[in-house]
Amino acid sequence: MKDHFGESIRKARIIKNISQQELALALNVERSTVSGWETGKRIPNVEMLGRLCAILDIPMSSIMADSRQSTAKPLVMIVDDERVILKYNASIIGKVMPNAETVCFTKPSEAIEFAKKRRVDLALLDIEMGSISGLDVCRKLLEINQRTNVVYLTAYRDYSFDAWDTGACGFLLKPIKPEDVKKLLAKLRYTFPTGGEEP
Repeated sequence: MKDHFGESIRKARIIKNISQQELALALNVERSTVSGWETGKRIPNVEMLGRLCAILDIPMSSIMADSRQSTAKPLVMIVDDERVILKYNASIIGKVMPNAETVCFTKPSEAIEFAKKRRVDLALLDIEMGSISGLDVCRKLLEINQRTNVVYLTAYRDYSFDAWDTGACGFLLKPIKPEDVKKLLAKLRYTFPTGGEEP
């Protein structure tokens, strides 16, 4: 299904007779970034969105409405170095968010590379993962896309203060429960349709 938000940008760019490369140069971003916006894999932050609307001569209210009408499935990323926990967490997300696409990684580096190619709506990160911590992964993900909702999953309450300093928007203790995930989804910084709970 087409992403209304990305399609609006593409149509406006074509009407203005501007190539992706020309738009990228005007905004001081990579052409792949513009391509990501148009395919719905990424979305610009608020400041960039304002500049984009000004260049393409489109009202921000219109493009924001298109963003809300997007039919793309939300993408949830789970990163944990223990496969058993990954499988369990994926099953919980599948129950609470049956409409979501869920991807799992045991290697943080692979998760970061994936996020460069696909827009991640929600990232659930273990904190202790060997040489790279979930705190570091959070910072990397937010550099890639500031609108990624990052939530930490850990068995240790002591990490909560460190977690907030990284720009994360949530914190869940393991083992996660469906009711806890639902409460968290209602408080996320950037909302998206979850598809409802499995019958």
